[in-house]
Amino acid sequence: MEQNLTDRAFWKAFWESRKGLIFYLKAKYVFGDILAELIKEKNIKNAIELGGFPGYYATYLKKYHGLETTLFDYFIHEGLINQLLETNGLKPGDIQVIEADLFEYRVEKPYDLVLSFGLIEHFNDTKAIIESHLQFLKPGGVLFITLPNFKSINGWVQRNFDKENYDKHNISSMEPKLLAGYFKELGLKEVESSYHGKFTVWLENKAEQSAFAKALVKTIWVAGKVFTRIVPVESKALSPYIWVKGVK
Repeated sequence: MEQNLTDRAFWKAFWESRKGLIFYLKAKYVFGDILAELIKEKNIKNAIELGGFPGYYATYLKKYHGLETTLFDYFIHEGLINQLLETNGLKPGDIQVIEADLFEYRVEKPYDLVLSFGLIEHFNDTKAIIESHLQFLKPGGVLFITLPNFKSINGWVQRNFDKENYDKHNISSMEPKLLAGYFKELGLKEVESSYHGKFTVWLENKAEQSAFAKALVKTIWVAGKVFTRIVPVESKALSPYIWVKGVK
């Protein structure tokens, strides 16, 4: 497999620099509606979030759906995880934590639901990183993967105002049909993929931007929100996310 586009030093610096990292997760958290349907339809009891530090979805699924959840990541900072749990009315140990390399780890028990959010686009070989998820999945279990859509207006913002972060992403992976094709090639059934979300733009390095850049991005954000209120569609140009799911 080709080299991944990030390393441990990148993620350590990334997370330690983030502001607003710890917050209360609302019931209508992004993708929450899709996950609720999957949990009900497939009678899901446990889940693992891959590459998901600090564990927003492991925490969310524990809090709102009572699942037995596990967070798996290459970089773990338990203090931040515990802060997130406490902020959301949970206690240390309410989610399991595994710190390991995804490509070297050997699974002891597979899960009903395997999830990753914003992981696969940091690797050059998209099919191989998707395949690495499958060892965690029970037969009949659901694989649910999301990633940002940088082939969009938001991608234009990222490319022009945060090129360093943009270059940490494999833009070619950001195609729902391509991802669905990989799922099918890997033997998954009931495959679905789509764009998600009406419109938003963001910058990871917002605090470092000039007043002009901040104003321009805010103007784009407002214009997009107004447009999608009038024409509420999910599309390649406007939607901030992509998701794909399949059953083993």
